[in-house]
Amino acid sequence: MTAHQTITAPEAADTEMMSGAEIVVRSLLDQGVEVLFGYPGGAVLPIYDALFAEPRLRHILVRHEQGATHAAEGYARSTGKPGVVLVTSGPGATNAVTGIVDALMDSIPLVVITGQVATHLIGTDAFQECDTIGITRSITKHNYLVKNVDDLPRIMHEAFHIATSGRPGPVVIDIPKDVQFGKAAYQGPQAVTHAHDYRPQVKGDAGRIAEAVTLIAQSRRPILYTGGGVINAGPRASALLREFAELTGAPVTSTLMGLGAFPAADPKWLGMLGMHGSYEANHAMHDCDVMVALGARFDDRVTGRLDAFAPTSRKIHVDIDASSIGKNVRCDVGIVGDAASVLEDMIAAWKAMRLSVDKTALAEWWKQIEVWRARDCFAYTPDSKLIKPQQAVERLYHHAKDKDVYITTEVGQHQMWAAQYFRFEDPNRWMTSGGLGTMGYGLPAAVGVQIAHPDSLVIDIAGDASVQMTMQEMATAIQYDLPIKIFILNNEWMGMVRQWQQLLHGERYSHSYSESLPDFVKMAEAFGAVGLRAEHPGELDDKIAEMISVRRPVLFDCRVTKEENCFPMIPSGKAHNEMILAQEARDLGSIIDDAGKRLV
Repeated sequence: MTAHQTITAPEAADTEMMSGAEIVVRSLLDQGVEVLFGYPGGAVLPIYDALFAEPRLRHILVRHEQGATHAAEGYARSTGKPGVVLVTSGPGATNAVTGIVDALMDSIPLVVITGQVATHLIGTDAFQECDTIGITRSITKHNYLVKNVDDLPRIMHEAFHIATSGRPGPVVIDIPKDVQFGKAAYQGPQAVTHAHDYRPQVKGDAGRIAEAVTLIAQSRRPILYTGGGVINAGPRASALLREFAELTGAPVTSTLMGLGAFPAADPKWLGMLGMHGSYEANHAMHDCDVMVALGARFDDRVTGRLDAFAPTSRKIHVDIDASSIGKNVRCDVGIVGDAASVLEDMIAAWKAMRLSVDKTALAEWWKQIEVWRARDCFAYTPDSKLIKPQQAVERLYHHAKDKDVYITTEVGQHQMWAAQYFRFEDPNRWMTSGGLGTMGYGLPAAVGVQIAHPDSLVIDIAGDASVQMTMQEMATAIQYDLPIKIFILNNEWMGMVRQWQQLLHGERYSHSYSESLPDFVKMAEAFGAVGLRAEHPGELDDKIAEMISVRRPVLFDCRVTKEENCFPMIPSGKAHNEMILAQEARDLGSIIDDAGKRLV
């Protein structure tokens, strides 16, 4: 009897005996999984054998297990569905570790299934054995070692529940090979009894919501500070955010992970905040009197110097993760709950209490914001002979903005320029590594996004150093006919490292210059992709248009100025109102603190 035959009889599903491998496959189907990303190996061959006869599950064969996790992240972030990964034991599991941590830091729902040596071999240093549970205990939302096949149906369904509810995150299921061969009765999602009574609080406390909206109504300089939690709460949360901003008249800013939750075209949008955020967003955060943090966790790249962070403001913090509230910054009103649910209740409370803002004070607040906005903090000086990286992203945005476009990035200067110059109107269109800052994220993430949205334009805005870390996944794009576009801002440096070495380490460029770079055009051709190169501003538009028009994977080598720095920038140890703009950065000494040694 084949795996396909054993899992297609719903009436018999709860009583028929299945192998552990067949239980894994059936569980994935019952959880609505359509795609999984993986790489086979000895300890997961029974599961791969069960997949062989199951046409309803699409398996994407990556070239490295880190690629599998990042592809699953891209899939999850762009769809709102959990990403699923299947890898073998030992190096298969350890290669997946970086992507697992990345998903934990950025609250991405993943279910990662790892093979393990047979239970009687665990602890014997068997071939391709590692302590996967020990390794992943601190980098997952939860993990399991399945020692009994009878527990497998419950664990599979429980893992999806934990990964996708509350603050999303990765869950690892480590399955020994003998458990995959063992037999047990399958139970569906509704039939299992969960061992963990995990019920995250979704609805916010009504009293605190009333306190919060009253505080907002009494404010003179409010601001809405939004994060990835608004994206994770679904499109409804973004719509409610827009309604609440309209009700209160408050300006809106966002973390790197929250871009797209609020439309960039709206006049109330101040842009991204933080180390490389906009001048107006950071100054408004510093001077506000009431800050409403929605699904954001006050990480160090946003707060800068903690004792000078929004010193005169009262803070309202909404987060589904109770442990995040008050963790980094003391808040005056903490509300545990889902961003969409809390926003809906805040809107209802505002209307029911017939609250209104001080229009005179709000007008004065906006007048000040427009003064900051007039600084045009992202202005740069074009070069008639050389392509500026800011110009490259601007022209890319010009050609892509009216298309069904999704953007991924690697990590570094190009990531910040993408956040600054590519404007997002909708959620789930921006996939980047925020918390962990993982170089090599963008290319495999683009693979996952393109799998989820086959007819869309998917572009990885990359750096020449980052993109080489997972370049092998171009072969995955070729195999599955995925027309991803890899737009490389090639400055021949590890750009952000070079910038910090210039500004903070006395221009001692220790091992940050790429002495040997591949010819990206020839590399594209070697993979079977299309290679393009632009070296002069005059050819940029035509080459970008060509890249977009090609229905094949493309590596675009965009040669940009080599020593461009990313500004604005909050210098190390400085407050939000001490930003350095590009125009002011000519005197590099002004950026270095008194000791000249403090790291960013």
